[in-house]
Amino acid sequence: MSLLETVHSPGRLRELTARELDALAEEIRAFLIDRVSASGGHLGPNLGVVELTIALHSVFDSPADRLLWDTGHQSYVHKILTGRADGFDRLRKGGGLSGYPSAAESEHDLVENSHASTALSYADGLARADAHLGTEGRATVAVIGDGAMTGGMAWEALNNIADGPDRPLVIVLNDNQRSYAPTRGGFADHLTGLREGNSGSGLFGQLGLAYIGPVDGHDIAAVQDALRRARHTGGPVVVHVVTEKGRGFPHTENNELDRGHAIRPMDPVTGLPTGRSAGPSFTSVFGREMARIAEERPDVVAITAAMLEPTGLRPMQQAFPDRVIDVGIAEQHAVTMAAGLSIGGVHPVVAIYATFVNRAFDQLLMDVALHRRAVTFVLDRSGVTGDDGPSHNGMWDMSVLQVVPGLRIAAPRDGTRLAELLAEAVAWEEGPTLVRFPKGATGEDLPAKATFAGIDVLHRSGPLDVLIVSVGALAGMALRVAETVGAHGLGATVVDPRWVTPVNPALADMARRHRLVITIEDNSRTGGVGSTVSQFLRDTGVSTPLREFGIPRRFLDHGARADVLAGCGLSVQNIARTVVEDISAAGDGTVNQAADDLDDAMVRLLKQASRGEIR
Repeated sequence: MSLLETVHSPGRLRELTARELDALAEEIRAFLIDRVSASGGHLGPNLGVVELTIALHSVFDSPADRLLWDTGHQSYVHKILTGRADGFDRLRKGGGLSGYPSAAESEHDLVENSHASTALSYADGLARADAHLGTEGRATVAVIGDGAMTGGMAWEALNNIADGPDRPLVIVLNDNQRSYAPTRGGFADHLTGLREGNSGSGLFGQLGLAYIGPVDGHDIAAVQDALRRARHTGGPVVVHVVTEKGRGFPHTENNELDRGHAIRPMDPVTGLPTGRSAGPSFTSVFGREMARIAEERPDVVAITAAMLEPTGLRPMQQAFPDRVIDVGIAEQHAVTMAAGLSIGGVHPVVAIYATFVNRAFDQLLMDVALHRRAVTFVLDRSGVTGDDGPSHNGMWDMSVLQVVPGLRIAAPRDGTRLAELLAEAVAWEEGPTLVRFPKGATGEDLPAKATFAGIDVLHRSGPLDVLIVSVGALAGMALRVAETVGAHGLGATVVDPRWVTPVNPALADMARRHRLVITIEDNSRTGGVGSTVSQFLRDTGVSTPLREFGIPRRFLDHGARADVLAGCGLSVQNIARTVVEDISAAGDGTVNQAADDLDDAMVRLLKQASRGEIR
């Protein structure tokens, strides 16, 4: 029996010798490489914290002592040591193990914590709660990477932690010189000085925090010693641990791009991805188009928040290295800096994950939109992302951002539309624009049968029964819904507004002629595109009933994207059945005859499309 097979709880570690702990570390590395290569996930960050996590759990007594991970993608070893090794066969799959800490999984996990720079604030609150309640003898430990320390929230917390010199709190600074890519900025340079022994306790000491380090994060005994000293400090203390991201696996150690930060399923021997490619991704199309636009527009620059490669900006960075700015994990700064660039005569493109734009809402609203600055936002991973779980689904951006005055929002349905809409967004100089697209392949292009007042008509058949308003990448689903309801004798028109905000006035003319309008979007139904269209139709006096199909107001569990969407009612079968039932329940009804309110050109286009005269 291997040592790993005997570890079902952290207490087991305190029964092992130093030599056995070193052997256990090697077993855990082999386990991670085997399981994560099969499932995909955050391999590099976890290979770098094996010894550190063993030391943490051998010194501290979880869950009595509280361990927090910032960010939570480095918690795989923690999961293994807290009895969840068997769950790695279904890592990041529906009903299986989450890729982040999860209180629903284990009493050893306090928070889901998959957005960076938050753990110090959680830890400060926990330490203050213990002080308030008179609880003694319990440690609070926050493990935070040097990449997460580039986020402003971490420094807000650090400032407040330093204000409580008698509150015990251990901050483990996991310094691997990287977030996704190498960490940049003044603080990164300061850590270099600390690693080289040139700065004493450095900035931490100046803030009044005790400082221990730097410590070799792959020497279990050395880390244990540092943690024991920290535990007995009696106040807030920083333990500076130096680790190597991706350690112990050639395919991550030799990957200078990201050290295997987040891998797809791969062959652990060759390092090559397993499974077939589904074609170009939305991200790669964006990256290609940004490089092309940058070639044509010397005034265009791009901004990323520590996500150069994941957001597709590497082609532009390679061609124009001085025109791509990586601010670190600092979304708020990125957005207001973009406003400043715009004021200065530059057109900035801020590329960010949809889930992370929530963090910079105030800056987008007050610093960009209020001043009508021409800033383009590009939101990758919009809608349901699937295996990364509830925190990473980009399902709130349109609900949150449609309230922003003057912001124009586009949702391309395929790669060609992404290129077109990105060009339109960057060309708009009267205020901010936003282009959102999902994770994954673009699929086949879906050309319009006709275009009316800027709205693409993708399908037209039969009588004017249902108008299907498709948002972004769900256009393929909308077309299949139209085919399905057609098999039940109903006519359908499928349109893609392209720009979903503001609502195109021509949509009212189309809706008025149909018996039912439905909207299909991979955003929250609450405040989503459907809600906005519904309000617009009421405001324009259109009485056609409307039904919204989108994501319910709840956090979604991790799983395959198609399964998660289906669980939200976003499937062809469910939508088509609802349409048929709604129209049947309405009785015979008559198509609204307010033809005078409908542009004659639209009538002609619809008829031509239904006869196949427009391709």
